[in-house]
Amino acid sequence: MQTEILISGFGGQGILFAGQLLAYAAMDGGKEVTWIPSYGPEMRGGTANCTVIIADEDIGSPTVRNPQAVLAFNLPSLEKYESLITKGGVMVANASLVNRTITRTDVKAVLLPANEIAESIGEKRLTNMVMVGALLGILPVLSLESLQKALQEHLPSRHQRLLPLNYQALQAGLKYAQQGV
Repeated sequence: MQTEILISGFGGQGILFAGQLLAYAAMDGGKEVTWIPSYGPEMRGGTANCTVIIADEDIGSPTVRNPQAVLAFNLPSLEKYESLITKGGVMVANASLVNRTITRTDVKAVLLPANEIAESIGEKRLTNMVMVGALLGILPVLSLESLQKALQEHLPSRHQRLLPLNYQALQAGLKYAQQGV
């Protein structure tokens, strides 16, 4: 089995780290993985996206044209990638920065206020973990425990103090998605 995930938004939203975390968790669990980042030349505020492929067998190509899942952190990402999701796939969009509904009726869709959920936890920078948690709530390609373990093992030491908040953000996103689908 192979799952292709595209994560997209503005630079500074933790897009690339969200993808890295998925890749680390899958790799640590013995899966085959690719992670390919792409970002504009701007330091913050430009475009950023990454693709993650998680597979049980060798991955033939790292190219992702029609992902099974898209995490759209902003409206331009939703506009660009909504039409590319495979039929029956998953769209997770950040309602905090998206001012329309998800129009696809042939995909599982979650539109969640990720920024507000992260702020209620006490750290706006955890929006990416809320979004990843929501993904796991409707596409359990990895377990919550595997992501928590990957965070513990791969989060830089200067951010280790934020582990409990990261765990809380993952759980909040997962819970929100499970209640909404």
